[in-house]
Amino acid sequence: MSIAIKEYDAKIDSKKRVTLRNTSFEYYHVQEMDNGVIILEPRELTVPFQVSANTLSMMDESVKNLKKGKVSAAIDLSAFKG
Repeated sequence: MSIAIKEYDAKIDSKKRVTLRNTSFEYYHVQEMDNGVIILEPRELTVPFQVSANTLSMMDESVKNLKKGKVSAAIDLSAFKG
């Protein structure tokens, strides 16, 4: 069971907003239940993983070299079987 670390009453303003005081997070996921309970779960928004333009151009160049047959000798990885 979780222990409440803060407890206070809040009033909805004229634009139907509630202010959260001294929060640790900037974003929250909100769930409104049919019985009136509102659940707030903190969210950390991050930039999705992106491949840089430089990496994409290097990959394109590597594929071109592979198609031309411009490749190195095969590498023996049998020592890494485990």
